[in-house]
Amino acid sequence: MRLSYVRQLTEYPVGARRIRILTMAVLAVLIGNYEAQIAPVVPLLLDDLHMSLATYGSVSAVAAIAGALATAAGGRLADHYGRIRLLVPLMLVTGLLCLAMTLVHTPTQLLVARIALAFVDGMALAHTAPLVRDFSPRMGRAQAFGFWTWGPVGSNFLAGAVAGLTLPLFADSWRSQFVIMGVVSLAVSVVIAFNIAELSPELRDRIRETERQALGAGPNRDRPPRVRDLLASRTIWAHVIGISLWLMLYLTLMLYGQTMISHSFGMSAAAASRIMSAFWVLNLLTLVVIGRVSDRLRLRKPICVAGTLAALVIAGYLTGLVGRDGVTAAHLMVTGALLGGALGVAYGPWMANYSEDAEDVDPRLQGTAWGIYGFMTRAMAVVTLFVVPHAVEAVGWAGWLMIAMGCLAMFVPASLMFGGPWRRASASTAASVARTT
Repeated sequence: MRLSYVRQLTEYPVGARRIRILTMAVLAVLIGNYEAQIAPVVPLLLDDLHMSLATYGSVSAVAAIAGALATAAGGRLADHYGRIRLLVPLMLVTGLLCLAMTLVHTPTQLLVARIALAFVDGMALAHTAPLVRDFSPRMGRAQAFGFWTWGPVGSNFLAGAVAGLTLPLFADSWRSQFVIMGVVSLAVSVVIAFNIAELSPELRDRIRETERQALGAGPNRDRPPRVRDLLASRTIWAHVIGISLWLMLYLTLMLYGQTMISHSFGMSAAAASRIMSAFWVLNLLTLVVIGRVSDRLRLRKPICVAGTLAALVIAGYLTGLVGRDGVTAAHLMVTGALLGGALGVAYGPWMANYSEDAEDVDPRLQGTAWGIYGFMTRAMAVVTLFVVPHAVEAVGWAGWLMIAMGCLAMFVPASLMFGGPWRRASASTAASVARTT
């Protein structure tokens, strides 16, 4: 018997209906990531719980391990049971877990609360990327994944903006942010539950058959999907390792951005959150705009590399500002916005490239492929959480930013193994591709 909230489509949606479902998927990603946000209140949390930055890093790293395992398992479940059967109830549970964060008074209680939230949240988020993929043809996938990325990026902006506006209203109480987070998450989760839908297994099978004909009948098309086909692909490993290293800088800013600004420039938690919110604004814009450009040009790799190189230059400039006297909030806002914009240029096209390369291995393993991605990115978050506090003690924030820039630079050689062209195809070739996708 199908659960009442599991609405399955027997015909592929078009027009406004498809946009509405994609919007619900993006909202699900936004809420799932917003529920995990803690960076805006870390400076306050450290003082209130009498906890060192290293202890906080260890607590968050253990929680990230739980999230990584849950994401890997969730991606497999998404392929097996469908996209929204588990997504909706898990979203409601994460909202309640946000409210439970207000009961935390010791580092041990924080550890338990963050593990529970990370596990449930990771399981839920693993269902969202394959859902977006189901409703986005290859010709428009970079823009669609640009919107999907509004979830994790938008959650950073939302958390920073809300903290910057409301912390002064609640006497800088970090618990106030989790009350706001829990109430908003529960309300939006109910809206999503009444509006989201997925493709029926029969319709998904018909689409897979079309993909099979377009991709050609290889040996792996006539047998059940096998995870080892993905794991045997050098292209997939290049993607996963490359983006994991690329994310080191992004994760540093996401997890420690407010703390870095507070410590390096002597600003309050609310001011640091306002500065970080500027970082995410241009990132949100470029994710969609450049995604559309990438789709129109049918190019992924050169745009990824161009955005990465631009981010390296701007990150180098930011590194030079650390520890300098007289740096204003406006200066940091502009620098951060440019850095966020450059990272956004690279990320949307990369997601489309990864989805397409995984599809070329086996289109039936999209959920599994995104589960692998989620596991690796959370594993990198674990590394970041463990390493950053100790690295900052040894070499300072400027030194750590240089290490993160070195990791970012490694994405460029990894991109040489990605699928797809470096140059725009001729008009006749592009028309041929469009007919088969």
